[in-house]
Amino acid sequence: MKSIWVVDDDHSIRFVLEKALSREGLPVRSFSNGRDLLAALDEGDSPQVLVSDIRMPGGSGLDLLAKVKEKLPGLPVIIMTAYSDLDSAVSAFQGGAFEYLPKPFDLPRAVELIRRAQEESQREAVAEEAAAQVPEMLGQAPAMQDVFRAIGRLSQSNVTVMITGESGSGKELVARALHKHSPRADGPFVAINTAAIPKDLLESELFGHERGAFTGAQATRRGRFEQADGGTLFLDEIGDMPLDLQTRLLRVLSDGQFYRVGGHSPLRSNVRVIAATHQNLEERVRQGAFREDLFHRLNVIRLRLPPLRERREDIPMLARYFLQRSATELGVEAKRLSDAALARMVGFDFPGNVRQLENICHWLSVMAPSQLIEAKDLPQELMVAPTPVAGPAGVAAPAAAPLAEAPQAPLSSAAPALPSFGAGPDAWVAEMAREARRLLAAGEPDVWDALTRRFEASLILTALDVTRGRRIEAAQKLGIGRNTITRKIQELGLEP
Repeated sequence: MKSIWVVDDDHSIRFVLEKALSREGLPVRSFSNGRDLLAALDEGDSPQVLVSDIRMPGGSGLDLLAKVKEKLPGLPVIIMTAYSDLDSAVSAFQGGAFEYLPKPFDLPRAVELIRRAQEESQREAVAEEAAAQVPEMLGQAPAMQDVFRAIGRLSQSNVTVMITGESGSGKELVARALHKHSPRADGPFVAINTAAIPKDLLESELFGHERGAFTGAQATRRGRFEQADGGTLFLDEIGDMPLDLQTRLLRVLSDGQFYRVGGHSPLRSNVRVIAATHQNLEERVRQGAFREDLFHRLNVIRLRLPPLRERREDIPMLARYFLQRSATELGVEAKRLSDAALARMVGFDFPGNVRQLENICHWLSVMAPSQLIEAKDLPQELMVAPTPVAGPAGVAAPAAAPLAEAPQAPLSSAAPALPSFGAGPDAWVAEMAREARRLLAAGEPDVWDALTRRFEASLILTALDVTRGRRIEAAQKLGIGRNTITRKIQELGLEP
């Protein structure tokens, strides 16, 4: 087990921290200046957590922080100072400090902070190992595994595919994966959002135009079908395509021929078409807004991409990935989510799906005040308890504990909400009984295990929210052991 390193020119501070940490069973190594600490690093030794004074003879703690971060970028560093000014705090956090501890400090609070930093150090080591090879798409939820299996089965096929899913759920990522793992992988991948282009320009975008075909057409232009020749054309939001263009698209899909706008010579393009929509195309067909023959032509293979609320167990992994990517783009150290902050994110419905989660992580990378993101640091949209959702794997957040949301895989196509603990002393029992009856009647497998996991995850996430992420206190309140809650967090996939 690696040591906690303490560097401070004040002997009394070192002595007090050494004794307090030793009582907690934590190994400690002390230094009176940064020079000796850097020498120890050069010898190949390294700490699990570094606690450093900000002002010391022979060099400041901020200078030491910068040098240590060059060698150990993931090391949690706690900066102590008796000079509690804004500049020091800002400089510490800009330098990548884990936390800022003003002197004089409460000793139990300091030990608790070091414990938190120790947990983050262990978590960071696991996250770095997991992120060593980031796949093109992320998802452990059963619904996403179904998508991955479908991509694998289609890897040697040129068949037309229709991807359905809510806005922001990642339909273009699936289309790119289908292209990358197809026989056309060496050809171009061309994407066009048919809803984002005005009707008058969409025809030219798709099929190109000849010089002089209309005002402003000063040169011949190749359309997306020509650009995608030999590869894949991704038509996003196909449900918004105007009816007259639907007719032209159907003709291209039928015989492979098309004309540029203003052109008289037929052109051929060898293109695999992948379409996507967030709309119910069957309903659009019934309304007369979408051609039925085109629908059947596009709907050869359908892939449904689940919304994020149906794959909540993927939120920790996705959040970690987006925080790391934002940090790389900004040129800063990646921030981390506390258990309480992660619990609130897992309990949120994310109407904007993965795109909304990505935007929130980028916002946090810029706006969160410290390296460890607490629940209070989250944007306002996550502070409101989510509205109960009826629908696929919809989960209603308990009224008394908005974070008591179990990350879970959808058990059927119309799973009702989990029990609401704030609805009365026996209401949640009756609700769970109804859920069990529904699952049993539907012939779902492993009902006992599925409901037990959801119930345990709900309890643990609620307790972590109440205790602001302190696991030991959460275990005490639940009446279980520290080892038990740690094991359950790992088993249920709640580890951030």
